[in-house]
Amino acid sequence: MYRSKEILGRPEWSFNRSVFKSIGYSDDDLKRPLIGIANSWNELVPGHYNLRQMAEAVKKGIYRAGGTACEFGVIAGCDGTAQGHAGMHYILPSRDLIANDIETMVEIHHLDAVVLLGSCDKIVPGMLLAAARLDIPVIFMGGGPMLGGKVFDNRKSDLTSMSEGLGMLRAGKIDEPTFNSLEDVCGPTCGSCSFYGSANTMNCVAEAMGISLPGAALIPAVYADRTRCAEQTGEAIVRLTQQGITSHDILTMDAIENGIRVLMATGGSTNGVLHLTAMAHELGIDHETMLAVFDKLSATTPLIAKVNPASSYDMEDFYKAGGIPKVMTEILPLLHKDCMTVTGTTVSENLQNYIYKYEFNPQVIKTMAEPFESRKGLAILRGNLAPETGVTKPAAIDPSILTFTGTAKCYDSEEEAEKAILGGDIVAGDVVVIRYEGPKGGPGMREMFKAMKYLYGRGLAKSTALVTDGRFSGTNNGCFVGHVSPEAADGGPIALVKDGDKITIDIPNNTLTLHVSDEELAQRKKNWVRPKPKFTHGWLGLYSRIAKSAATGAILDLNE
Repeated sequence: MYRSKEILGRPEWSFNRSVFKSIGYSDDDLKRPLIGIANSWNELVPGHYNLRQMAEAVKKGIYRAGGTACEFGVIAGCDGTAQGHAGMHYILPSRDLIANDIETMVEIHHLDAVVLLGSCDKIVPGMLLAAARLDIPVIFMGGGPMLGGKVFDNRKSDLTSMSEGLGMLRAGKIDEPTFNSLEDVCGPTCGSCSFYGSANTMNCVAEAMGISLPGAALIPAVYADRTRCAEQTGEAIVRLTQQGITSHDILTMDAIENGIRVLMATGGSTNGVLHLTAMAHELGIDHETMLAVFDKLSATTPLIAKVNPASSYDMEDFYKAGGIPKVMTEILPLLHKDCMTVTGTTVSENLQNYIYKYEFNPQVIKTMAEPFESRKGLAILRGNLAPETGVTKPAAIDPSILTFTGTAKCYDSEEEAEKAILGGDIVAGDVVVIRYEGPKGGPGMREMFKAMKYLYGRGLAKSTALVTDGRFSGTNNGCFVGHVSPEAADGGPIALVKDGDKITIDIPNNTLTLHVSDEELAQRKKNWVRPKPKFTHGWLGLYSRIAKSAATGAILDLNE
């Protein structure tokens, strides 16, 4: 019996039936499994603008397969719009609100299953957290990436080209009409951003873990195949419900390792570490176990795909080159092949049956025998500056600066650092330290996206570095380390750095070193004063009290 029928049986539950019938549901509708559609559509986020259409296609598939669709709304904020102002404090915290929202709606209405429709940076992770909590049939489907824009700076432009262009404008490399005209052509369609940032990374990881249909991650938003995929998702969720295959049958540790393998093999966003660690927590897997897995798999997973910002190829190119099915086929010896997926069949069966529609491009996806790099699409660093962890993305870093020693210039907020960069205060050889931007201190662990883009635009991407207890966008390149833990607000060593200190980032050896003696750091710690919280009321006031370290996935600790 479907679980919805526990609250729909006559005569004891006739009141509930009347509630559904007041909306227009029929007796026939209420006989079928009730399939929720958690839709984060809105008119603010490009990656979500087509989700109203996708929801209708999912409904078509649900009804075709014998289910009843029950759509409800979910909030979704745009990281891009939030960059560089107070709104960015809310972006990571929105992940937990989304998870809570979906869990709440599904449990209140005792739904049999749910399709999760979302696309962007914190929405996908929030939905995956909900999937991990809800032991019911679940399928995630994204809205697809946007197409690339006009060629700018020798590659197809994307929305981040505006930030790079601002650095170029301030440096006198382009004129104002060129900069202004870029607004109209860098994001030519709806969809998640056309580069391999956090949004597309988490869509790809979801597919690799088997919680999305094969091939679903990368079909562009404006392709007809995206609509067909939505219909197939609707059919598939009904089959899962009939078979009794739940999210806990799919989101196993082996499936998570498959997701990490694909994350590493494709050089995905550093935010993938944060979100997968948080999702694992929902499944009862502790963060130390997860970080050990990241360490192990980083050392043994070749980098076989390169996409913007690691190359000039964008998400449409990645899709046409074979996408995640091609990547998984190439690294199949490293994967857990027998993991169950939302098709009702295993990883290996899905890959055997997958039909490619375009020619392979070996410039985008290579082989295990001849990879771009033998290891480290992402890397976990530790050292006296990051005793718990720091996270970086070697796939997006020029080989010449994988080891970098420079002089610290410290800023206690993103805004201070950006002003210094645009003002010309940062020079070659500097390590920009941005602190008090962690989960508690930010609060909300803002992305230092603009700071890195401004360094790129001013021609400093290969001669400077950036270290922060905040995060980075998946589109960042240059030499950077984020997620430094413990964070400054908790008195971590990053709070004790002074201007002029020497810092070494050694990615080949996974270390982050502050060249200051233990004795000197101990003395500095005695003189350190914990700053007052930036927010004391509302959601951010609560979040800053209960958010834990980035090393834990920035989970919320209700015991705080």
